[in-house]
Amino acid sequence: MSQRRVKLKILPHGSYKGINADDPIRFYYLPIFGAMYRRRVELCLGECRGGRRVLEIGFGSGVSFLNLHELYDEIYGIDLTASVEAVKSVFDALDIPTFLTNGNVLDMPYEDNYFDTVLLISILEHLHSDELERAFREIQRVLKPGGQLVYGAPVERPFMVFMFRLLGYDIRKAHFSTEKQIAAAAGQLFRREKIIQMKSTPPLFGAVYEVGHFIKANSLASAAGKDVE
Repeated sequence: MSQRRVKLKILPHGSYKGINADDPIRFYYLPIFGAMYRRRVELCLGECRGGRRVLEIGFGSGVSFLNLHELYDEIYGIDLTASVEAVKSVFDALDIPTFLTNGNVLDMPYEDNYFDTVLLISILEHLHSDELERAFREIQRVLKPGGQLVYGAPVERPFMVFMFRLLGYDIRKAHFSTEKQIAAAAGQLFRREKIIQMKSTPPLFGAVYEVGHFIKANSLASAAGKDVE
């Protein structure tokens, strides 16, 4: 299955509201760094196939919402710390209704079999290994049969660690699960559609980000298959 090419539709600098100190939105407008930040979101969005409802876990400032609005009738979001009303106000002004709440991926306030797609961009690496299983079980619960899980996670190569240090972050203090652990945990409950790796710029440093696309299977027996690009 080929990757659908997507260009991230981003609002002008300063348009997003409810930004806290941990929100990376400021990096999206930088040269070099900005292209990498945007590309990881574009790769995730390129795997979203559309439908009635999408849930983004860890929606932050809502940087994906303009693109998601073109694919889904309803955009839901859950985030631990985001300012729900502030973020919602930005998209209400653009006639893009959103259904946002504060909460945790480990215990979500949604019905079973409710969403066509669950999207997580740079969220799962912040969970400890025992939390990954709980998170994926909760995601499995709220996904419709045949629904898709799409996530992005950094590949912790020395180059990536170095790049984050340039931005003032020590990712070892915040990242507790690797991309391999995340993919393995997802594969226990979902059928793997594909894994996409994003190369560094320049590409000589190898992959720096990984996007997983998994499907809620009808049985655990079908949760198999390999496709790495």
